[in-house]
Amino acid sequence: MKLEFLHLYRIIALIFILLVPFKSTQQAIAGEITEFPALSGKSDAPKVVIYSSLDQALAKPMIAGFQKANPDIAVHYEDMLTGEIYDRIVAETDNGGKTADFAFSSAMDLQVKLSNDGYAQRSDLDMSDRWPNWANWRNTAYALTFEPAVFTYYKPAFLDEKPPATRAELSQYLKRHGEEVYGRIGTYDIERSGVGFLFMSRDQEQFDDIWDVIQAMGTAGVKLYSTSQAILERVADGRFVLGYNILGSYAADWAAHDPDIGIMLPKDYTVVMSRIALVPQAAANPELGRRYLSYSMSKEGQSIMARELQIAAVSPDVAGENTANSMQELLGRQLRPVPVSPGLMVYLDQVKRARLITRWNEVLRQQ
Repeated sequence: MKLEFLHLYRIIALIFILLVPFKSTQQAIAGEITEFPALSGKSDAPKVVIYSSLDQALAKPMIAGFQKANPDIAVHYEDMLTGEIYDRIVAETDNGGKTADFAFSSAMDLQVKLSNDGYAQRSDLDMSDRWPNWANWRNTAYALTFEPAVFTYYKPAFLDEKPPATRAELSQYLKRHGEEVYGRIGTYDIERSGVGFLFMSRDQEQFDDIWDVIQAMGTAGVKLYSTSQAILERVADGRFVLGYNILGSYAADWAAHDPDIGIMLPKDYTVVMSRIALVPQAAANPELGRRYLSYSMSKEGQSIMARELQIAAVSPDVAGENTANSMQELLGRQLRPVPVSPGLMVYLDQVKRARLITRWNEVLRQQ
């Protein structure tokens, strides 16, 4: 019993560490530019140009670590929306100009499309051969983080029964309590939310009965939103009892400040998304981009990711429990990371995307 309790404690502690809050990139100011002069003080220091969807305030610890290791390099950091990163790189490349040296984005499909369509160059690095296969596409696109989709719930609503821990349990719960919780369930609007669409497309691949779950949510009057914040603020104050497929890092930001928010990693399977980094083909200084990428994949860089940004790291060398390796060891096949591969581009096909959205809307309307 003692060993079983210790194992359970490790899992709970690991989940807590993984879900320590950080500011949502949806709250960042798009297009914000920050200059970080070289620590050496050289005014003519070479400069690495970064396009990133990570709030620059969160990026600062990584930039500081990189510049400490490379004091003669300045950093130009542009905090952008994911679609803007893709559009800028494509437009600047197609116009025959130069673009960023390093691109980092949570839009997994768009990053892989850049790689697949020739807008990213190969980066053979010290860690390339040791990087997990699912997190490396032909040494051009690398997943650097490990972030789960979770159920969120209003704790006071579950004093007399446990919250759903699987999708089947969620469906059963909604069928039992549909009338009393009508209009108090929230999830992403997959037509407006990129991450919501990604999670839904993975659900369709992973769970044969997912449409029964969607129908149950529709019958229970599910509300759809394009942002995590809109859902979580309603769970926090009890207007909603449940939030489905919410990005765990955002959920934890609220849970850390509001004890009424509960977080559940689905026990049937937990979809895990990643932020992807690459060096654009038309980078002005590709070697500087590769140097920043190499640092981001190094033990030191990944430790900063895990310890200071509080985002689970991918590197097999990072000690501590908030790593993809440790998560996989403890939770095993429950975790389903989205592979960095051309498979991500399937739903960029407008016909297939339209079909999924059409079915989604039809099933939600079924009573």
